[in-house]
Amino acid sequence: MKKSLKERLAILSDAAKYDASCASSGTTRRDSSVSGGLGSTEGSGICHAYAPDGRCISLLKILLTNFCIYDCAYCINRSSSNVERARFTPDEVVWLTIEFYRRNYIEGLFLSSGIIRSSDDTMAEMVQIARDLRIKHGFRGYIHLKTIPEASARLVEEAGLYADRLSINVELPTDQGMQHYAPEKRPAGIRRSMGDLRLKIEAAGEATHTGRRKRFVPAGQSTQMIVGADGANDATILGSSARLYSSYSLKRVYYSAFSPIPDSSRNLPLIKPPLVREHRLYQADWLYRFYGFSVDEITSARADGMLDLELDPKLAWALANRQDFPVDVNTADRESLLRVPGFGTKTVKALLAARRHRTVRLEDLARLGVIIKKVRPFIIAEGWSPHRTLERSDLRAVFAPEPEQLSLL
Repeated sequence: MKKSLKERLAILSDAAKYDASCASSGTTRRDSSVSGGLGSTEGSGICHAYAPDGRCISLLKILLTNFCIYDCAYCINRSSSNVERARFTPDEVVWLTIEFYRRNYIEGLFLSSGIIRSSDDTMAEMVQIARDLRIKHGFRGYIHLKTIPEASARLVEEAGLYADRLSINVELPTDQGMQHYAPEKRPAGIRRSMGDLRLKIEAAGEATHTGRRKRFVPAGQSTQMIVGADGANDATILGSSARLYSSYSLKRVYYSAFSPIPDSSRNLPLIKPPLVREHRLYQADWLYRFYGFSVDEITSARADGMLDLELDPKLAWALANRQDFPVDVNTADRESLLRVPGFGTKTVKALLAARRHRTVRLEDLARLGVIIKKVRPFIIAEGWSPHRTLERSDLRAVFAPEPEQLSLL
């Protein structure tokens, strides 16, 4: 018996939860109240998801279908998985997006899909959805399409005319992992598709003879990496991400914590706790991108190449490199200040501005929103010195979370 639209929505929205890369940051501003049409890229609405940077966003996040011709061991929707299957038509996805927006539930659409029949067939339907939303319905909201790497360059390029962001999954951090757990997919083909997309985005950013720029994927491209499925350590994962950022000008690498699939017969490794590890990787990724840390520095504290699950990566690095502290907040340069645990980029900017007018004390840092307990061992300020605090053998214990009593029920 054919499933109702509501039943299929329940199945395909649940199946989409494994796709992490759905933040709506970075695109151009569009407002239907000004330019006509329907929807906008910002505005109020009921938020259903959180971006990794903490922003609350609302997107209709669904799969076109969870049928798939591939049998990737880590994927809940692989062809051999015993899950309930469903499929939307392109017209149904368009209708759902418009109706959810009109009810103020969403700000945009995140659309991914299993692969049906062929990569081109699936990609063609996804392009049709984006095209109909933009052209037929004048939809101005955010659209993120998870593209199919093996799809033709023509289809991917057309998708870029309508989508704000495109993403192509690298799946796993190493080619060896892909060969073992997803042998039907080709890492070289995925990288080639990402490279082609980067060139198209860069070409669109160049002004024409009229001075105008072509609208093409204004929010850039991103990718997703499964964490914990192939046993790669955090140093390997972050090293792979660093290469992706530099090679393809990615806006974001999203980390998706692997959870074991009940009917898996391939004995996939599982590193616990997966969600905490995912969170630490996002923090480490942030240090690499915005704080001047190298991957080697971030992952050097432990011999196994893993991040400390109890402490955030910057604090763990500071405790392992106490010789670089304390830092004088009144004389240190920006790069040194950014390495102080508890100092963010906005805090450092405000601190540099404040010390041009007065000598900074601990209470001045508190007014900037700094958690004094966290920064105090690592800084010198007017009227404050940590003295021999950094020599304490139990300093890590001061910052480690208190042990929790496990329930026996």
